[in-house]
Amino acid sequence: MTAPVFSTDRLDVRAWTHDDVEAMYAIYAQWEVARWLGAEPKVAESVEAMHGTVDRWASAAHDPYGIWAIVPRALAVPVGTVLLVPLAGVDGAPASEVEVGWHLNPDHWGHGYATEAARGALERGWNAGLSEVYAVVYPGNGASVSVTQRLGMTPQGRTDRWYGVQLDAFRIERPAGS
Repeated sequence: MTAPVFSTDRLDVRAWTHDDVEAMYAIYAQWEVARWLGAEPKVAESVEAMHGTVDRWASAAHDPYGIWAIVPRALAVPVGTVLLVPLAGVDGAPASEVEVGWHLNPDHWGHGYATEAARGALERGWNAGLSEVYAVVYPGNGASVSVTQRLGMTPQGRTDRWYGVQLDAFRIERPAGS
């Protein structure tokens, strides 16, 4: 078992592993998830393709950043992803701003996992000295907007500043005393 990067009341958040590719595919092969991701949304091609995703995400991780599996302890299997990463500029190069994000299997929507995991990722960022974090959401993704509201994020308006597509931006500052 891979050690958690961080834990919350109900969740262990850890690196994705090659043993997780079927759970990963179950998330990213669904249009309900994929439609909100990337400059050109598309579903995952195959379980085998997920091995490359695991490798890419592992190689991109550097403290405090990463793209991690959300594992409810009651289920012991990943149900989604939470990320804390530098945003990508229009040219694809890392921007100076940092993003928190979440992707969950629709079978596990509505349980508060996204909010709980994102709070843990934000805490990780605050502990590492980040002063602010953004979330970017495709217009029309009301569920993710609701997560930003529960996190206490402030709407920043629509922008094409990151990823080269129109997204709604949200921002949160490190709480005083963190």
